[in-house]
Amino acid sequence: MKSPALSVRLAVPLCVALAALSACGKQAATDAAAPAEATKGDGTIALTAAQVANLGIGTEAARVADATPVGTVPGVVSLPPDARVAVTTPYAGTVVKVAVIQGQDVRQGDVLAVVRASEAVQYGAALARSQAELPVASANAARMNQLAREGIIAPARADEARAALRATEATVAENRRLLAIGSAGRDGTITLRAPISGRVASVTVDTGAPVGNGAAPFIVENVAALRLDLQVPERLAGQVRQGMTIHVEQDGRVVEGTVLSVAQSLDPMTRSLAAKASLPAGSGFVPGKGVMVTIAGPAHGGGVSVPASSVAHIESGDIVFVREVKGFRPVKVTVAGQIGDRTFLTSGLAAGAVVATSGVAELKSMSQGQ
Repeated sequence: MKSPALSVRLAVPLCVALAALSACGKQAATDAAAPAEATKGDGTIALTAAQVANLGIGTEAARVADATPVGTVPGVVSLPPDARVAVTTPYAGTVVKVAVIQGQDVRQGDVLAVVRASEAVQYGAALARSQAELPVASANAARMNQLAREGIIAPARADEARAALRATEATVAENRRLLAIGSAGRDGTITLRAPISGRVASVTVDTGAPVGNGAAPFIVENVAALRLDLQVPERLAGQVRQGMTIHVEQDGRVVEGTVLSVAQSLDPMTRSLAAKASLPAGSGFVPGKGVMVTIAGPAHGGGVSVPASSVAHIESGDIVFVREVKGFRPVKVTVAGQIGDRTFLTSGLAAGAVVATSGVAELKSMSQGQ
C-alpha cells in the first residue's frame, strides 16, 4: 500500500500536466478563431492568404468614374417619325397579287403587291390619244408659223396653233405623270413597291380584295434607328438635359444612347417631363417594349465605380470591403446608382483602392460577428 505522502507527490505533477494540456487546447482554439474575428479599432477582418482563397474572395481596383447616374426612369421603345411609311394605291382597284407577308424584311423598291385599276386604263388611253395628236399639232403649228411669216394668214392664227400644240404637250405630260404614280401601266396594272428598306409591319389586304378607298394596305417600318419615349419624374426636373448619355440593359449587355430632347413643362397628370432619346442601330429592341433607362451625367470629382457585387447593405448604409495587409476593412460609401454590372460611388472610396468582388456575404457575416 502506498503512503499518503507518496500519493500527494504523484498527484501534483499529474495535475500540472493536465492543466498544461487544457491551456494548450484553449490557446489552439483561440489561434484558429482569431483570423475570422474583427480586430478592435478599424474593424479589419484578419484573414490569411489561405483563408481568402478558401472563401473564394476575389478583388478588383476601383476605377475613376467617367459618368454619374442621375436617376433611373421608365421608357418605351418607339420609332422615329420618319421610320413608318404607308404604301397606298393612287387609284381604286382590285389586288391581283400580294408578294409579301407581315414581318418580312424588304429593300427599297421591292414589289409588295400588284393592283389592277380601271382608272389607270383610262389614263393609258388618254395618253395614247394625246401622243397621236402631238405630231399633228406640231406640224400644224410649224405650218401656221410659216404662213404668218409670209403674210398669207394673220399672226393670230399662228398663235392659236402654237397654243394648241402646248395644250397637247401638257396633256401628254399629265397622263405620263398619272401613270407613273404607283408604277401604273397602260393595261391598268399598278405595282406597289417598298418606299424604304425595312420590315413590313402591316398587311391589311389579300388577293382579290378591293383597295384605294380605305386604310393603307401596307406599312413598312425602318427599325434600324430606334427612339425611347421617357418619363422624367418631377424630382429630376432640371437635372436631365439634352445630350446626356442613357443606358439600357438588354440580354445581359448595356446599350448606350443619347437624350435628344426634354420637355420644358410637367405633365399635370403624371407630374413628369416627356423626353426623347436615341438608340444605336442594331440594338435589338422591339418597338413598344417597356424598359428601365438609367440617365448619366458628367462625373463629379472623386467619383469611382466598382463591380455591383462589391457593395453590401447594412442597417447604417452601404459598405465595401477594402483589401488591407491583414485582411479586409469595411468602409461606408455613398451609392449614386448602377449602370449595368457597375455601381457608382460618390464618396467613401478612392480610385485604385482594392475591394472584394466575391465572397462579400461571408465578409459581411464576419464583420457583424455572425
